[in-house]
Amino acid sequence: MRFTRPLLWPACTAAALLAACSSVPSGGGHPMSFFITSANPGQGGNLGGLAGADAQCQRLAGGVGAGGRTWRAYLSTTAAAGRPAVNARDRIGPGPWVNAKGVTVATSVADLHSAGARLGKDTSLTEKGEAVPGYGDAVNRHDILTGSRPDGTVAVPEPGKDTTCGNWTRGEGGSAIVGHHDLKGLNPDPVANASWNASHGTRGCSLPQLAQSGSAGLMYCFVK
Repeated sequence: MRFTRPLLWPACTAAALLAACSSVPSGGGHPMSFFITSANPGQGGNLGGLAGADAQCQRLAGGVGAGGRTWRAYLSTTAAAGRPAVNARDRIGPGPWVNAKGVTVATSVADLHSAGARLGKDTSLTEKGEAVPGYGDAVNRHDILTGSRPDGTVAVPEPGKDTTCGNWTRGEGGSAIVGHHDLKGLNPDPVANASWNASHGTRGCSLPQLAQSGSAGLMYCFVK
């Protein structure tokens, strides 16, 4: 009598395909190209300038297997020491940008700075795919450092004022313009209150001073 071994490969193939499909992000498999940093380097608004901020983005991206591309911090700087101002919108490439869950938050620089951008608490996630606590949560961390105006250009300070924590080199005093990643808050100006990149200035640049207005010294990172 001859025994026929059952054919197992179709079932195995189907299982493998199912497993592979389950690992593909909902955005069609596009790799992450946008996130909010999960942590501050430790010195508040002193990020080590733009170079240090970029390095933090690159380091955190590398920690989740996304360090193979060039990452840039969404930060503006003012003109100083003979150097021209830098606009955050000019640092981050052309887009599109996708979060850790595969959701496209913006298709271009123009889209990112328009009412059509899909930014908010549910989509502006950390590199780990986690939501950042916001307005109404036990701990509010919705103030994200930008130093920018709504259009992504540098927030030019009044004489004697600061909008970028000394171009991201001050860990005490000073101030920085922040946006509300959850588009909510208590700002008397309802337009600014709902801005992801330009809501108000902080009370200082140290971690305790940043915390007073709902910030943990986090920032936006984009693939360039």
